[in-house]
Amino acid sequence: MRPKVTVEPVARLIDEFAKLPGIGPKTASRLAYFILRSPREEATALAHAILEVKERVSLCSVCFNITDVDPCLICQDEQRDRRTICVVEDPLDVLALERTGEYHGLYHVLHGAISPVDGIGPDRLRIRELVARVQAERPDEVILAMNPNIEGDATAMYIARQLLPLGVTVTRPASGLPVGGDLEYADEVTLGRALAGRRVL
Repeated sequence: MRPKVTVEPVARLIDEFAKLPGIGPKTASRLAYFILRSPREEATALAHAILEVKERVSLCSVCFNITDVDPCLICQDEQRDRRTICVVEDPLDVLALERTGEYHGLYHVLHGAISPVDGIGPDRLRIRELVARVQAERPDEVILAMNPNIEGDATAMYIARQLLPLGVTVTRPASGLPVGGDLEYADEVTLGRALAGRRVL
C-alpha cells in the first residue's frame, strides 16, 4: 500500500477548491499551498469573508440581485430611471452594465437562462416575478439583456411573448462587432447582427 503524499487537511482543502468553477486540480493545489504558507490572520480573514457572504448576502425581494439590504441599494435609489427595467441572467451582468455608466434604470435578475439540455425551464428562473413586476410597476421599456447565444435568445423570445401583451416596449441590446475588432475575424452571426443593427450616421 502506497503512503499518502498529501496530509488529510490539505487534501480536503484541495478537494474543496477543486469544486469551484474554473479551478482544476493543479490550481486547487496551488491555492491550498498558498493558504498553507500564508499567515494565520490571512487564512482566518478569508474564512470569515466566506462565512459572512453566506450569512449576510441574500436576494433582493424586488429585482433578485444579490444584496445585504432589502430592497437592494439600486431598487432604493430614487435617482434611477424607473421607466426602464433591464433583465439580465446573473448578478455579474449587473456589475458589467453598471461599469459602463450608460444605464441608469432598474434591473431584474433571472439567475440563469432557459436551457432544456441542462433541465432548466422557465419555472426555474425569475420570469413569473418579472411579469408580475411589469404588471404592477408599468415601466415604459423592458430591455432583455441576455447573453447573445442560443440559451439567451430562447430566454429573450420566451419573455418577450409573456410581456408584449402587457403593452410594454420590449427591446434587446444590439450585438455586433467589438470596438477595435477586424471584419475578417468576425464570425458570421456577429457580422450579420452588426449589419442588421446598423444605424444612421
